[in-house]
Amino acid sequence: MDDYVSYQQQVVETAQLLVEKGYLMATGGNISLRISGQRAFAVTPSNYDYLRMTLADVCVLDFSLNRLEGQLKPSVEAAMHAAIYQARPDVNAILHTHQAYASALTLIKAPIPALFDEQARFLGRSVEIIPYAPSGTGFLKDTVAKHVKNHNNAFMMQNHGALIFGHDMERAFHNVEILEKCALAYLLALCTERPVSKIPLAVREIAFAKLRGDQKKVEKGLPVKDGE
Repeated sequence: MDDYVSYQQQVVETAQLLVEKGYLMATGGNISLRISGQRAFAVTPSNYDYLRMTLADVCVLDFSLNRLEGQLKPSVEAAMHAAIYQARPDVNAILHTHQAYASALTLIKAPIPALFDEQARFLGRSVEIIPYAPSGTGFLKDTVAKHVKNHNNAFMMQNHGALIFGHDMERAFHNVEILEKCALAYLLALCTERPVSKIPLAVREIAFAKLRGDQKKVEKGLPVKDGE
């Protein structure tokens, strides 16, 4: 277990912080962290109170979903997490939340265009809607894996919730907060029934190029410093 303690600790601490911030409710959602140098990841257990969770409750699985650590049943979305890590070598942390404002946009199938500089810099060109698929199914895993290859770091799953990525857990958590800010602002703007302005296309592409630069560094195993 010692090999995985730091990863399990990050999962527990982040899950509990997401609950405190209101981005995770009850036992909904799930989070994971890639194990450096291995084809494996630490992931939250299925249907378990985040505030009661301890390091020993966090499961460690390989990409074939074989158990390496932990006694509890892993999240029903574990296969989805494994598929994302294999499709996106730049992603080291995945947060699947049921945050309210982003979830509301999934109900009206409203993707978020590039509204703010920081959104394009850290989340990508847009926040797209991934079509509905039942939770915990191979259909959802395959649908998600296909849609996340565009290198955006945030997505909204129709009638479900949000998927947020980061090169580490801290960046992924910050991206959750950026997404919720953008979702709330976009919802309020839509309610005015007035045209919603976007950042200029050239600015969006410059910001996205910086994001891709970070991702390429991660793929090569190089350190990334936010804001570079």
